[in-house]
Amino acid sequence: MRTDVARAGFILVGGRSSRMGRDKALLPLNGSTLVEVLAGHLKNAAGTVTLIGPPDRYGSLGFPVVADSIDNCGPLGGVYTALSITRAEWNLIVACDMPGLTTGFLEDLFLAAEATEADCVVPEGARGVEPLCAVYHRRCRTHAASAIARKKLKMHDFVSSLHAVTLPVSDFSPLRNANTPEEWANR
Repeated sequence: MRTDVARAGFILVGGRSSRMGRDKALLPLNGSTLVEVLAGHLKNAAGTVTLIGPPDRYGSLGFPVVADSIDNCGPLGGVYTALSITRAEWNLIVACDMPGLTTGFLEDLFLAAEATEADCVVPEGARGVEPLCAVYHRRCRTHAASAIARKKLKMHDFVSSLHAVTLPVSDFSPLRNANTPEEWANR
């Protein structure tokens, strides 16, 4: 990891997991939980990891946990919260439901971000862009605040309002979400 560029990592854990029927972040994976495995990868790539979600639900995991600063704004509210508390220039923000993520993949996102003047770097493949596994510059906080104020909460709309750079990926499997029991079983 480069030490001359500040990095931070955040995992969004505040969702309802309604399609899964249970908390996705706490699903068992490799003798741990999904969020703990993801946190290890983020810590390796970013140097830090903070969970954005309910502290009462995730505080016992041993990571800093920060509640959404604005309720009922979905993932964009979590992105806004992360960018509001960070002191890092570049911030990796991921959803808690991507069991295929690796440290190397996340490191590649950081390296692409650090080599650009863009607002964010978003992976793109045959399935489109994945804004919930992206590196955002801290200056995107004002863009997120504006989108929330206008009730424009879709992440794809938010990313399209930024000076975004896409990182082409040929293998989209690290970004595959596990939103249902079937998707989890087929990971």
